[in-house]
Amino acid sequence: MANKTNLGIGAVIIVLTAAYFGIDLQEQQNTSNQTQDNSKSQTEILSKTEHQPASIKSKPVILPTQNDDRKIQQAFREQKSDIQVQSSGRVKAVLHDDNEGLRHQKFILELGNGQTVLVAHNIDLSPRLDDLKKGEIVQFYGEYEYSDQGGVIHWTHHDPQKNHTNGWLKYKGRTYQ
Repeated sequence: MANKTNLGIGAVIIVLTAAYFGIDLQEQQNTSNQTQDNSKSQTEILSKTEHQPASIKSKPVILPTQNDDRKIQQAFREQKSDIQVQSSGRVKAVLHDDNEGLRHQKFILELGNGQTVLVAHNIDLSPRLDDLKKGEIVQFYGEYEYSDQGGVIHWTHHDPQKNHTNGWLKYKGRTYQ
């Protein structure tokens, strides 16, 4: 039993290391041997199909992410803003860039609980997400602002003035900040 536990822990460490360095791994894990704190994290299965050999195109990569969906939902219900959040969502729509003042790449994510949020990613301070498409998964760490349409996630980049918490987006194994 101890060997199975050690193998499970080793597999999780390998997957986390691969996710951190953007390495694609094919890993089969026995989910019955894994424990998970659902209040703080969720497991997203991301199909990483671009830039992979045909032999592993259909194999998913499992990336653990913090899940603040409930926190976002509560902030929306209570019409609160300025809340630092981390989660992931599926791209529901890719919108035109906002080029007024500071430029922002804009897209709508649907969270795991069904709520949608607008992501306004400052592309004057951070690179734009390359080839973003509807249906793909984007992880985020940024600031939630209330809007009557679900809310906005912004500050998904570094702060050159060092006055605000640095945020980021993760997409297709790359971190944008």
